[in-house]
Amino acid sequence: YNSIQELLFPQRLSERMSADAASATGANTDLKSGPFSVLYKAVQGNTQVLINVRNNHKILGRVKAYDRHMNLLLEDVKEMWTEFSKGGKGRKRGQSMNKDRYVSKMFLRGDSVILVVSNPAALAGASVGGGGGS
Repeated sequence: YNSIQELLFPQRLSERMSADAASATGANTDLKSGPFSVLYKAVQGNTQVLINVRNNHKILGRVKAYDRHMNLLLEDVKEMWTEFSKGGKGRKRGQSMNKDRYVSKMFLRGDSVILVVSNPAALAGASVGGGGGS
């Protein structure tokens, strides 16, 4: 026993092990403040976020869950990207085509996340409308 409290108020073994593992790995970081506050507010408000990922795709969807690695569980996802044609003799070289697809549920691994923007529709409306007003 490390302290008198542990002796007087014994925890179950599983609780003690999970508490020890959390303190050893630093898992008791706050996932509601700082950069994670964007994801926390999106989960609480069920709002959309725009995510820029490493393969230059953009993902628009609702965050259902996340963790400290920035792994994201998303719903109602629209994935958008641009593809370039190779071109030929009579064509312009590198003609671009915007593509997209719908995915109902997606797990996005955190190491591919570059940028997360909260509620892009509201941000676009505020910038077009001049922001604020009665």
